[in-house]
Amino acid sequence: MTYVLWFLLLLFSAFSYSNTFTDDLVSAANDRTTQNVRYDGSYHRIAYPNGDVPANIGVCTDVIIRSYRALGIDLQQLVHEDMRDNFSSYPSKRIWALTKLDSNIDHRRVPNLRTFFKRYGTVLPITNNADTYKAGDIVTWMLPGNLPHIGIVVDTYAEDNKTPLIVHNIGAGPQREGVLFRYKNYRYEPAG
Repeated sequence: MTYVLWFLLLLFSAFSYSNTFTDDLVSAANDRTTQNVRYDGSYHRIAYPNGDVPANIGVCTDVIIRSYRALGIDLQQLVHEDMRDNFSSYPSKRIWALTKLDSNIDHRRVPNLRTFFKRYGTVLPITNNADTYKAGDIVTWMLPGNLPHIGIVVDTYAEDNKTPLIVHNIGAGPQREGVLFRYKNYRYEPAG
């Protein structure tokens, strides 16, 4: 196991129930909604580690990546190293017929983030009860057309004052919206 993954596991243990980590993650996600970001998932060569596509573009995964990065956690490096050591655990070959890593894009694919959070976070039960979703939870969906999507539960609520809003980017830049139950979802405890 690499040093970074060992360190991440310590962070997960230390922050699993940390209000400070969760509050910081939610704050970082909410801050994403103030950024002018055009939806653009095109391939870019980026630095490694701590690489990012230009700040004015992004997709749903970039909301997650940039929110974690604001807390000093580089999902690009963490996903890359875990994929390097456990490539067969990731869906890259099955979904995209890939046979090698690409640190420019692997962390920007929802199925890879979903796999990473399953491996190092806590998979939480999926319910139709809004009260069970907590700020900082990572939620992924399968959209119509079999398109994966990802967002972060935040600390503000829909008009019913029960259903938490989600920060995500589904095409109009990072938004805070009431989409929690719009699609079939998967759910993970904040991993930090």
